[in-house]
Amino acid sequence: MTKYNAVKAKVAATDDPTDPVEPTEPTVSCLYRTHIQNDGWETQFKADGEMSGTAGRSLRLEGIEVKLQGDADLGIEYKTHIENIGWEDAWKANGDMSGTKGQGLRLEAIDIKLTGADADKFDVYYRVHAQNFGWLNWAKNGDSAGTAGFGYRLEGIKIVVVPKGETPPAVEAGTNDLAFINNN
Repeated sequence: MTKYNAVKAKVAATDDPTDPVEPTEPTVSCLYRTHIQNDGWETQFKADGEMSGTAGRSLRLEGIEVKLQGDADLGIEYKTHIENIGWEDAWKANGDMSGTKGQGLRLEAIDIKLTGADADKFDVYYRVHAQNFGWLNWAKNGDSAGTAGFGYRLEGIKIVVVPKGETPPAVEAGTNDLAFINNN
């Protein structure tokens, strides 16, 4: 960089209150972890589309905690469909546990939605790995992901929050077209 360009860059970087300021979009990161049969709680939270749970071990998810980080005015709520219980009556929120403790009951499906003043600026997408079906397609904004009426366990989950209208990550070839499969 020439001396002229270095000075020009330094002057351009000064904070001039008369310069128009471009608004920045709030950023959001979704953090989640699951309670896995025989393993217990994952020690680290997964983030932004990473898989939580196990692959190839046929272990059920028994509980989940989901929370958000970032500068948006957002919260997150979720409820699960639990073996022998069905859908939870109340939504859990912002890191609370959904599922059961010490009962050995599998999660079969999940609903997730955003709350807060900025909820209309974002979409939450989530997909699950269900016993005998494999990875299901993305569900969105409170729709159900998983199965009901089969007695199949969830084995893994991926969650991502994106700006409104942005598409979720691509699904792998061979993914089921449906996000929720109901046998009732």
